[in-house]
Amino acid sequence: MKLLEIKCGRRKKVGKKESKQLRKQGVVPCVLYGGDENVHFQASEIDFRHLIHTPNVYLLKLDIEGKVYDAILQDIQFHPVTDRTLHMDFYQVFEDKPVSIDVPVQLNGVPEGVKHGGKLALDTRRLKVRALPKDLPDILEVDVTKMELGKSIKVEELDFPNMQLLDSPYTVIASVKLTRAARGVLPEDEEAEEAAGEAGEAGEAGEEKSGEGESGAEGEGEEKQ
Repeated sequence: MKLLEIKCGRRKKVGKKESKQLRKQGVVPCVLYGGDENVHFQASEIDFRHLIHTPNVYLLKLDIEGKVYDAILQDIQFHPVTDRTLHMDFYQVFEDKPVSIDVPVQLNGVPEGVKHGGKLALDTRRLKVRALPKDLPDILEVDVTKMELGKSIKVEELDFPNMQLLDSPYTVIASVKLTRAARGVLPEDEEAEEAAGEAGEAGEAGEEKSGEGESGAEGEGEEKQ
């Protein structure tokens, strides 16, 4: 996992008034959780630019006035209008304790279904994993070369060393959508199955109409008697 070090200062006062003053100076108020005690600190908004405006996941070295904490980003609060960073929460991590974090998914290869006119879709962009900090990856690489038309890959089909996937095993990661261009290359058995289904539906519809006609005729005959 990529490493990012940020120089920070400890906050002497906390509260809405103090936080507002910090933001006016281009400084972001922050809190570090997960240790023996919560640590309130601050850092320049500019120093966080590589952390905020990127899909990458970083293991952080927060240097708070000479004391270094290993941490991961937990949450960011943005201003609803200006999109400025209002507050950031971090979680302290330790070498011997597993941590849970969202990691980006990267699809590798060209699926067989795409070669036949299908369209590859990334249905889940991030997955939550649990692992020791040293085993946390930058990205989760998923091989899609064997995916055929109309097929998908789910969480239950993935296996990564030294980590646990926390999302539902039935979560779809990627799929090859069937397009009009691909309909002409469906396997013969699938085409036959579709044709049989359509014929069956047509036959059922014809039987229903026939039954309605016979029922009506019998009713008319009874009335005449």
